[in-house]
Amino acid sequence: MSRAALLVLADGRFPAGGHAHSGGAEAAVKAGRITGAASLEDFCRGRLHTAGRVSAALAAAAVLGVDPVELDAAADARTPSPALRTAARKLGRQLTRAARATWPSGELDALAREFPKGAHQPVVLGLTARAAGLGPMDAAYCAAYESVSGPASATVRLLSLDPFEATGVLARLAPELDRVADRAAEDARRAVDEGVDALPAASAPLLEIGAEAHAAWSVRLFAS
Repeated sequence: MSRAALLVLADGRFPAGGHAHSGGAEAAVKAGRITGAASLEDFCRGRLHTAGRVSAALAAAAVLGVDPVELDAAADARTPSPALRTAARKLGRQLTRAARATWPSGELDALAREFPKGAHQPVVLGLTARAAGLGPMDAAYCAAYESVSGPASATVRLLSLDPFEATGVLARLAPELDRVADRAAEDARRAVDEGVDALPAASAPLLEIGAEAHAAWSVRLFAS
């Protein structure tokens, strides 16, 4: 297992398209729910324990060999917002392209054929981690970290927030990220024996509502 591969996959410069998405931060900024570092931390904490945990469990389950088609359907069921489903599939398609070029894999090739418009990003992330020789905990950490690092980076651009403050938010959330990754890996192991219904379905209604409003904007900085 290569820890260096985890660094490559989790690097914000990996060409997976995440830089174009704010993880709901743009809608939250406009609604006045994110105004600075303290409210960004609250937003990221909420996202980590809801959408972040779900994504982490899906990714970990994919590493463990749970059927990606079933996982994609489970991701759809856990994403009520059509705008968020569209964004997840766009990110999944971009990640698939980058992953196939970086870690060629028959499983990734099969996923691309099965989902020409893109599978949900966490499912692709899990198969990418598997192709890179990583384990379920690695995939869970990567997904959980992405759930908070994306909004933090976006808020720096949206509010001209001091990057040091944004990084401080991520550092303060690190212990909680550890716990979420642990729980997500446990959820994934249960899904191997019990099926995808064992995966978490934590909801974040404001993220869903914000995504639908954001998708209707004629001018926006981020795709989601």
